[in-house]
Amino acid sequence: MLQTLQKAARALTLFTPQHPEWSVGEMAKALELPKSSVSELLSSLAEQGLLRRVGVGRYRLGWRLLELGQTLLKTTEFRDEARAVMQEMVAVWGETMHLAVLEAGTVVYLEKLRGQQGLQVELSGIGVRLPAHCSGVGKVLLAYQPWDAVLRVVGNDQLYPFTPNTITSLDALAEELARVRQRGYAYDLEEVSIGLCCVAAPIRDYEGQVIAAISFSAPTHRFRLHRDQYTRAIIEGAQRISERLGYYGGTSACKPTKSKSPSSVPVI
Repeated sequence: MLQTLQKAARALTLFTPQHPEWSVGEMAKALELPKSSVSELLSSLAEQGLLRRVGVGRYRLGWRLLELGQTLLKTTEFRDEARAVMQEMVAVWGETMHLAVLEAGTVVYLEKLRGQQGLQVELSGIGVRLPAHCSGVGKVLLAYQPWDAVLRVVGNDQLYPFTPNTITSLDALAEELARVRQRGYAYDLEEVSIGLCCVAAPIRDYEGQVIAAISFSAPTHRFRLHRDQYTRAIIEGAQRISERLGYYGGTSACKPTKSKSPSSVPVI
């Protein structure tokens, strides 16, 4: 039974946006298993709604996974706690906010709230995955992992350059993650998309473990004007969420101060 579950899990993780459809033969080659075994496995997963047949011996992910995903989102305690704080922050600042976790080597967005003046961030959305090396939330989540775990996430090859500002070498990434740990927050300065910047901070559980990250995203021109205010606000917000989860271990390296809305702060 355990071996069957492991094979099923390996099979499901092969489905990606880049490769959403698999044949029995392709899957057997990828899993290094006999075609007969893989055929039986995929057929069983389809019967449970976890996969769906789209042709003779060809499969895509099933709609049952979407239902399970919605159940996960609705029953994840820290997501509810984070959303409550994020709603308050969006109402004050009017920017776009994200909540993300690190799962299976990529950043997964669990929540996205857009304020009145918030930028529509096309690359993000609930359930969307992105590489971890290029975003503020991704760098926060990597920064509190051991380096060998980081290497398992990003690999040993050159990191993909989304823009000319994206970190592409492991040495540069290691230096950046050290800075994130020291100051307690991370920036994305047009590293995923030109014209978009963000600042992110970690959310900790009652044991002090970093389990998620939240971020402000804003157009570059507005981010430059209010960078310090956004930074203090996101640190304060992450701390509030962490306290709701039972963490009272103190604030980040950059201690938050009482934040003001962008309309009432001096331009720096």
